[in-house]
Amino acid sequence: MRAVLQRAKKASVTIDGKVNGEIDHGFVVLLGISVEDNEKDVSWLAQKIVNQRVFSDDEGKMNLSLGNIEGNILLISQFTLHASTKKGNRPSFINAARPEQAIPLYEMMIDQLQDLLGKRIATGVFGADMQVTLTNDGPVTIIIDTKNKE
Repeated sequence: MRAVLQRAKKASVTIDGKVNGEIDHGFVVLLGISVEDNEKDVSWLAQKIVNQRVFSDDEGKMNLSLGNIEGNILLISQFTLHASTKKGNRPSFINAARPEQAIPLYEMMIDQLQDLLGKRIATGVFGADMQVTLTNDGPVTIIIDTKNKE
């Protein structure tokens, strides 16, 4: 499971011209689910996302987490994070999980992030054509892969 976290001042996701989710400050999380992922990956990654200390404290140091700043999450499913570009110029998505595997893990991630934050998170719609708009704060962008835990 791969996540790209972008620290955002504000962000939204639009589907068919309608805003589906938006946040003021926090993380935009692009989530890619692979064929190898399971519930343990969801739990580990949810903890990592919520506890990343990349928000500035009073001294301007990246020392605070989402909970410390009462931040929000906009979670977007993005199978293209598992693109293989080794051969040719057309990416292969063979390592991305099919919807029947990915949707339950995506929904589990939503539930776990909400439980850890103690509030609802904003989301896109799995498999939809989405337009994501954000103001990246910093910019700060962090990539986390559950296959690189050690």
